[in-house]
This record gives sequence, structure tokens and C-alpha cells, in this order.
Amino acid sequence: MTDSSGLHFVSPYAFAAMQKVDVVRLAALSDPELRLLLPCLVRMALCAPADQSNAWAQDKKLILRLLSGVEAVNSIVALLSVDFHALEQDARKEQQLRHKAGGSNSESILVSQLQHGLTLEFEHSDPLRRLRLALSELLAIMNKVADSSGEFFLKSSELFESPVYLEEVADVLCILQAELPSLLPIVDVAEALLHVRNGDWFLCLLVANVPDSFNEVCRGLIKNGERQDEESVGGRRRTEALRQLCQMNPSQALNIRAMVVQECHLPGLGVALTLDYKPDSADEAVSPLVSYVSGLLLGTNGKVRTWFGMFIRNGQQRKRESSSVLWQMRRQLLLELVAILPRSRGTHVPSGSDPESCPGYSGLREEHVVKASALLRLYCALMGIAGLRPTDEEAEQLLQLMTSRPPATPAGVRFVSLSFCKLLAFPTLVSTPEQEQLMVIWLTWMIKEEEYFESAAGVSASFGEMLLLVAMYFHSNQLGAIIELVCSTLGMKIAIKPSSLNKMKTIFTHEIFTEQVVTAHAVRVAVTNSLSANIAGFLPIHCIYQLLKSRAFTKHKVSIKDWIFRQLCETTTPLHTQLLPLIDVYINSILTPASKANPEATNQPITEQEILNVFQGHAGGDGGKGRCQYSITTQLLILYYILSYEEALLGNTKTLALMQKKPKSYSAALMDQIPIKHLIRQAQGLQQELGGLHSALLRLLATNYPHLCMVEGWICEEEVTGTLPLLRRMLLPSCSCRYTQAQLHAAFQNVVLSGPALMRMLEPLTLLSAADLIPYAEALTANMGLLLQPGVARRLLQTVSKLWMVLNTVMPRRLWVMTVNALQPSAKLLRQHCYTQNDLLVDPLIVLRCDPRVFRCPPLMDITLHMLNGYLLASKAYLNAHLKETAEFDRQTQTISNLGLTGQPDTPEVTREELKNALLAAQDSAAVQILLEVCLPSSQEEQLLGGDGEGLVKSGQSALDQPMREQGRGGATGAQGIEGGLLSDLREVQCLICCLLHQMFIADPNIAKLVHFQGYPQALLPLTVAGIPSMHICLDFIPELLAQPQQEKQIFAIQLLSHLCTQYALPKSLSVARLAISVMGTLLTVLTRPRRFVFFMPTLPCLVPFCRAFPPLYDDVVSLLVQVGQVCAADVATKSRDIDPFIARLQHVKGRLKESLGSDMGLSKMSLPKRSAEELGAADPDVQLCYCIEAAFMDIVETCIQGF
Repeated sequence: MTDSSGLHFVSPYAFAAMQKVDVVRLAALSDPELRLLLPCLVRMALCAPADQSNAWAQDKKLILRLLSGVEAVNSIVALLSVDFHALEQDARKEQQLRHKAGGSNSESILVSQLQHGLTLEFEHSDPLRRLRLALSELLAIMNKVADSSGEFFLKSSELFESPVYLEEVADVLCILQAELPSLLPIVDVAEALLHVRNGDWFLCLLVANVPDSFNEVCRGLIKNGERQDEESVGGRRRTEALRQLCQMNPSQALNIRAMVVQECHLPGLGVALTLDYKPDSADEAVSPLVSYVSGLLLGTNGKVRTWFGMFIRNGQQRKRESSSVLWQMRRQLLLELVAILPRSRGTHVPSGSDPESCPGYSGLREEHVVKASALLRLYCALMGIAGLRPTDEEAEQLLQLMTSRPPATPAGVRFVSLSFCKLLAFPTLVSTPEQEQLMVIWLTWMIKEEEYFESAAGVSASFGEMLLLVAMYFHSNQLGAIIELVCSTLGMKIAIKPSSLNKMKTIFTHEIFTEQVVTAHAVRVAVTNSLSANIAGFLPIHCIYQLLKSRAFTKHKVSIKDWIFRQLCETTTPLHTQLLPLIDVYINSILTPASKANPEATNQPITEQEILNVFQGHAGGDGGKGRCQYSITTQLLILYYILSYEEALLGNTKTLALMQKKPKSYSAALMDQIPIKHLIRQAQGLQQELGGLHSALLRLLATNYPHLCMVEGWICEEEVTGTLPLLRRMLLPSCSCRYTQAQLHAAFQNVVLSGPALMRMLEPLTLLSAADLIPYAEALTANMGLLLQPGVARRLLQTVSKLWMVLNTVMPRRLWVMTVNALQPSAKLLRQHCYTQNDLLVDPLIVLRCDPRVFRCPPLMDITLHMLNGYLLASKAYLNAHLKETAEFDRQTQTISNLGLTGQPDTPEVTREELKNALLAAQDSAAVQILLEVCLPSSQEEQLLGGDGEGLVKSGQSALDQPMREQGRGGATGAQGIEGGLLSDLREVQCLICCLLHQMFIADPNIAKLVHFQGYPQALLPLTVAGIPSMHICLDFIPELLAQPQQEKQIFAIQLLSHLCTQYALPKSLSVARLAISVMGTLLTVLTRPRRFVFFMPTLPCLVPFCRAFPPLYDDVVSLLVQVGQVCAADVATKSRDIDPFIARLQHVKGRLKESLGSDMGLSKMSLPKRSAEELGAADPDVQLCYCIEAAFMDIVETCIQGF
């Protein structure tokens, strides 16, 4: 809108005075400025005000005095004297007429046919006709705008173009809009004024006289505006009008700019307003233009980013125009860039001269570094996101800025990183050999000054690591990784073609960073102190990781072990995400060579002594105590390294065997010195800070140390470290323990007499944490054997057991070894024979070769069973690891020794696996058999119950007697022991054993099958079936057990089944019971007379539980008994001895049964004559079998009658 350039616009001072109605300011205005505001001031003076205060009355007098000397006021007063109601009616009639005529303006109600031109008519007309002329012209333009469907047009109107009458027309326009607001909405009027010449001037005057409508007018113009304003004449006129409005009211310029971004319309206006914006306090850091454009392109709103990017792309397609907002923006940015350059310098470097001595190489000033970084990011966004193509001048100045040398500050480090990434993102900026030489010199300077920058700036992430990382990526041809690195450093996603990096790749790999230089330089780079996730950016660890991954160190025989160990020692929480991948790739480089041609090209592992130094505060292994100079993060990382190394070593045995290479494994002595469980406990409380390290350690433990991951161990740990123990330690007096280990040893020596004194010593220990209890571990475990003496209080035993469980949460492996050695029989203790951890791994049954008194001491038995379960699991892991470790090498040796022989299968490998499985099965079954034997009562316990030892194992059948030791220490008599038999030591031990057996059977059902195929005393069946919940799994293999050829196994199967049917009356039990009865009937026909006696004597009583559990089996059982009875009776009848005929006895039983059913006689009166033991023993086997059948019949009949 250059047509209004010569007109006088409302000044910001005058508009502010109108907004605030500041009469003093209005009085200070010049006559030309005051002339533009007369319509509003005259209406303000003449109309009745809503404000009736004295202050406004005084201000109104001043306004009248101000207007009294202005001649144009009279014409405005005349305009206000018109009947606007009639005028509005005529205007609406004309609108209806125009609507019917289809927009034709041939007839007009407001204005009759004009005899002269519109300007002359306006000059010679009275005020009413002037209003009618202006209103008619304005309505015509507004109607045309409404019918244009968004297409811009420029209406030629003599009334709005004549410079002589512009002020009068403006007065008429302001009065019309003020008096007819419903007919002429100000937003529609503003939209119509854009289509006439001088429209921006009229618009500013209109808004200045109605200052409250500023935001409404601007928002309406923006909403109706184009998405790309510089593409059309209408967009440019709209932008210029809004720009003039904001110049009139600069305080609202930023709000209008925000409306532009919100609506995604008129991008040129937003830039223009930013160019016009003059902040009150100049910010030397970043200019408003840089901040605004960066916010649009780098913000999170993708719609805004696309909208503004289209503005940049479209603007470049037109010829360069000085009036274009885009070129104004580019010029301003270039001026800002040139202003912060050190000084004007060329890119030519004299040959043979030191770049540092060249006068053109001066440093970037410190106060300009932040602004330079912002400009670099902005140009990256303009070029990479918006598609800006820089001119030669822009490219030259950008390259000068990027290759400048900032001061050694954190901001300077950031600037160098951004400059380097911009070179990689836009290598076309370097187009001439001189520019390429300048870039090489600058990169060389970066390498040389990197260490100084890092130390002087005090930052851990310097640009040196980025250089190394990019060099490694170039060497390994990982161009995609370089693109990701560049985008993440710049903080924006840029489309970079990998082919565009070819020139930079050549420069890096051949001139600056050869692979050997990279590896040699990487080792010399200092480790990052206190490395954690809080340190952002690219660090030395990223470079080392990439070099390890590409096997550059092993290829060039550069040792990296010391650097990695130092970095692991310099770590803290929160854990840096690159540490675990670094350890994994380092382990891989130790075990697998870079190439098959050179199998020795591997890195060296961390030595055992270095590992021991990390845990030197825990010199006693799991039980060590003391302060360590290394952080918990370092110790956990070293633990992760060792466990991962051992797992990878076992997993790569085949590959290593083929290469005839066997890396050394870490010794068991070293592993014993590491407090694994204690570290895991600490890691559990730091899970948020350790990231995935805790879960990774648990995975490795479950594979290599399953005995440290037992479920019951975690449950016990929750009981020790849970809320209740914590509250107990907080609420109870927790004074430091005053007793030494020597005093504790002395109190144990006379444990019976000094029991109360010992309890006073142990009670404070229960308030200590697990870590604080470690120094007392040896004193507690070494004297456990003394607790087996008669008379030791049960509370003392329970306290020691509780302390042991607390120690088990932090030092299980060492604690177990000490406990096993302390509980040895007295003969071994005298020989001072001590077992080691390895002994117990090879033979876990050593745990059960303890003092026999342990088997009747429930607190110590609980400890023993816990250790036994742990060592059984540990032995499995030990044998699996040993098999993997040696199998492949033995197999390789076998293959080499059998070279030239055919038909050699992999039998050794299969045999080794089978032998291992057989050994584990024998180990588990032996442990189960020993524990079952422990459940049997001793001869002394049988005597206390009158010789019936079976009563001790029948659940709830008879009371259990207290052992003699319980009498001694508890003062209970034998009678008292019988009364409380279910609370005896034997019963408690049986419960503990049954609980462990249940866990073992659930973990591996094959153990249950093996144990029952081996068999155990029949007296234990009531105990095992009732006390082991998982015994129902035996129903799966009882048919197989019945099919065994050994008669004792068949007998055991039927006896076991009888108890299972009583305990688990299930459909499956019924089917197996039918099978057992069928098998017994079959065996009756094939067994010889002696074997028949041996088989049926113990199995016939089992038929009674079958009938009791499953009444439908009565017929089958009675039929079987009759068959057995007939066979036995036939054999008896052939003998000369005169005995009571069996069939006659059965008939007698039948008759008595009918009598009992027909009378009120109780069942207790229906019985057969009893046979003495002497008679039965002296009787013929068939006779004994007949008596057994008779007893079975009676029990079945009794059961049947009880059922009625």
C-alpha cells in the first residue's frame, strides 16, 4: 500500500492518549495530529456521558476548550445533527434492493442519480447528503467483498482517492460507523477498506477514533487473511495495514504476532512485526527475530513449522525484492551475523604459515558466543527444515562464523559442537579449496584445544568426544549413526543424504583421523569424573563403546582394559545408560577375536587383584565389614561384569573350542570374596537410580547362583527388612551393642547355666541391621554346636535362629560354610576338619552329615534344611557350568584324536549329560531319603510310646512324646510329653521336612517319582501323604509302579494308593484304585503260594481304605476277597490239619450280620473270636492269609454298616 505513503498517520503517542482519554496529552498534540482524532473528540464532547463524576466534567471542559479553536469541528457537529435513524432505514432498503437486483447498483435509495462526479457531489453537498454518498459507496464495497468468495479486488473509488477530501471523508466514515454500528460492523468496514486506495490510512483513523476496537479489528483481519500473505496483492495489503495498526499501537504488536501464529495466517506479518519490534531493554544475547523464527521452526507444533516453512520456500521462488518481508528478514539476520564476527576476514590462508599466527584468526568474543550459537541453530533450521538456499554472501559469512574460535567456556564448547554438526549437516557450505583448507585447519585446532577446553570450561562432555565418535562412525561407515548424532546435537530432525557426507568422510579418514590415530587418541582421553546420567552430551564412553564395537583396539593392539576399569571406578548414580552396553561389548571383545585369522587379537580382562581392590572394604567376602573407597555403583558394575563374563564364557564354549582358545575363568576364591547378596540388597533400594542394572543382576543370579534367589530367602528377607522390623528398631531403644565378640564367645561356653546372660547379650543384636550384625557372625555360628546340649532354653535357640536368618540376607554363602562346619559331629570337630565352599557344591549331602542331635532341634533343623535346599540348587548350577565349560573342549579333543576314524558319534557328549542328570537325581533322592529317615522315631521315642513307633508318624492318631532332651531342658515328664505329642520336637521337625519335600516335588516332579520308585518305610506313608500337599502327583505314576516286576514295588504302590485315596477322593484316584484291584486279581492267578502270601498279607488291609473312600468299589473288593479266600481255602482243605473252615466262618459272619441289622444290637457286639499272635505265627501261611481276609471282610462290613 505505497499509495498512502505521503499521508500523516496517527502517532503512538496520540493513540495512547485516546486509549486512556488523557486530556493533558491530547492538549499537547499538534493541530495535524489533533485533526485526525476530531470525530471521536466531538462526539465525546457533545454526547451525554455515562460518567457523571466531577473529574470527567472538568476533563470535558478541557476538551471543549481544546476544540473551540478548530474550524473543522463545525462540520463534524453538522454531521452529528442528522437523523441517523431515517438514514439507517434508507440504507437497509437500499441493501434489500441491491440484493434483489443481484448486486447491481443502477438504482439507489440513498443517493439519486449524480449529475457530476462523486467528488464534486461530495464537495457541494450538505452534511446529510455527504453521509448518504459515503454510506452508499461503502455499502457497495462491502457487498462486493461479501460476494467475491475470497478473491481480492481493488475498487477504484473517486471518493476515497481524492487527496483534497480525505480528511472530510474520514470524518464521515468515523461518524457513520459510530452512529450506525449494527449496520456497519467495524470488522466488516475494516475488511472493505482493504479494497480501496488509502485503505490502511482510513483504517488507522477509524481504529484511532474507536481505540477499544483495536484487538477486534486485528483479529478479524487475521482470521480472514491468507495462509501465505506474500503470494497475493491482497495478502500484502492486509499485512501492510496490520503493520500500520501495530505501529500505531506498538504495545500490542507481540499479541498480534501471537494471533498470527495461532491462526497460521499471514506469516510475513509475524516477521514484519518482529522486525518493527523495538524492545525497551535491548537483550545482547539473542535478538527478537532469532528467537521468534527459531521458536516457529524448532517448536513442538508441527502445523506451525510446516506453515512457516512454506512461507520460506514460496518466498525464494520470487525474484529478490527489497520490499519482500522474507528478504528483509534474511538481510537482518545477515547483519546480525556479521556484527558478531571477530572481524572481517577472508577464507584464504597463506601457504606455509601457521594458522595460529595468521592475523585473520581472532577469537569470538565471549558476550557473542550465545548469540552465535542461536544464529547457527536458526540457520540450520532455516536450511534443513524450511529449505532455505543461502546466497553466496550468506554462505561465506556462515562459514566464517562456524570456523571462528570461541573462548574456553561451556557456551564456547556448545558453539564448537554446533558448528561442527552444521558442517556435517550442510557440507555444501564448503565449496572451494580455500574453504576446505580453512575447515581442515579449524578441525585440527579443535583436536589440539579439546583438552584445554574441557579443563578450562569445567565440563565433562566436550567436543573432543564428538570428533572421535564421528571419526569412528566414518571408519565403520555408519553414516546413519552420524546423521542421528548431528540431529540430536542440533536438536532438530534434518533430512541429510548419506551421499552428501562422502567429502567429509574422505577428509576425516585420510587427513585428520586415521583409525590408528583414533584408537591411540581414545586411550589417552581422560575418563569422565563422577559419570552419571545427569551428564548430557557425548562423552568419552560413547567413543570407547564405538571403538570396542568396531574392534579397533584389538585390530591395532591397543590395550583398553585400564581405561574401562578407571571409568567404572568413576561412576555414580543415576547410572549412565551407556555403561551396561560398554561392559557387554568389552566382554565380547575379550572372548571373541576380531577375526579367525588372528585368534589372539582380543582385549585383556580385568585382573582379579583389581576386582579385589574394589571390594577391599569387604575383605571377608559376604561377611566382610568396613568402609570401601569405591561407590556402590562401581561395585555393582564390577559384579555385573564378572557375572556377565562368566555367562558369556559358558555361552561361547563352542566357538572358543573351535579356535583352541580357552580364556581363564575367575576363580572360586575370588567369587567367595564378593558380597553378592549384600550388593543385591543395596541395589534393590536404588532401582530407580540404577535403571536396568538391578534386573540384569537378578537375571544373572538366577542363572549362575540360584541358591541366592530362593523364594523362601526373599520372603525371609522381607520379614527382616520389612515395615514391622523397621518400626521395632525405631521404637525400641537401639543403643549400640556393648558386647564384644570375645564376650559372646565366653557366654556360649556355659550356655546352660549362663542362658539368661546370653539372652541379654543377644537381645540388643536383634535391633541391629544386617550389615551391623556381620562382625558377630563368626561368634554366633562357631558356637551353634553348644546349643545342642540338654537344657538349652527354646527362646535362646529361636533368637539365634532369627539372628542367623538376618545374617543370611547379606552373607549367605560364607554363613552357610561356617554353620556347616560348626554343626559337625564331635568326632570331626576334634579332627578339626573344615569343609570349603567347593566341597559343599560338589557334595551337598555334607549338610546332613551333621550332629544327629540337630535332627531333633527344630530351630537348627530349619537352618539345616535352608542350607540343604540352597546347596542342592548351587550344585546343579555348578555341575551345569562345569559341563558346559569342559564339554566342548573335551569334544574337540576327542574329535582331533579320532581324526581319520569314521562312524564316531557324539556319544561322549550324550553320556556326560546323562551322567550329570543321573548324579543330580541321585543327589536329590538321597537327600529326600535321608530326610524321610529322620522323620522316623528313634528307639527311645518308640519305647516312650510303648513300642509302637508307627504312632509317631500317623497324623493325629496318637500323641507324640517329647525326647529325653526336652525333658531335661523343659522339665516335662513322659506323661506330659504324650499329652502334648503334636507339639513335640519330632512333630515340628517332620513338618519342616514335609514343607521342604513339598517344594522339591513341585520344583521337579521327577524327584517324587524317583523316590517312590525307590520306596521308603511303609510307616512313613501316613506322614508323607498327609504332610506333603503335592503327593497327589503320585497318582500319575502309580500305574507304572504297579507294572514293575519287583513285588515289593507293587506292594508299596498299593499301600501308597490306599493312603492317597483316603486323602484325595478324586475321580482319578477311583480309576487308579480300580486298576490296583484288577492287578491284584491278576496276580492272584499267577503268583505261587509263597509269593501269594508275601503279596496279599500287606495289601489286603489296603482294600478297606479303597471301600471307605469309594463305596462303588465294594462289589469289586468283595469279589476279590472271595476269590482269594477260595484259593486259600482250597489249599487249606488239601492239608490233613483240622482247622476252622473258612467258608463256614464267612457264613457265620453273614448270619450275625443279618441278626445285627434286624435287631438293636450294636456293631461292637458283632465280632469274631480273636487269634493270639502265637497262634497266627504258628499257623500255616494260608491260614494266616485266611485270617487276614476275614479281618478285611469285617472292616469292610463295619464300614458299610457305619455308612447306613
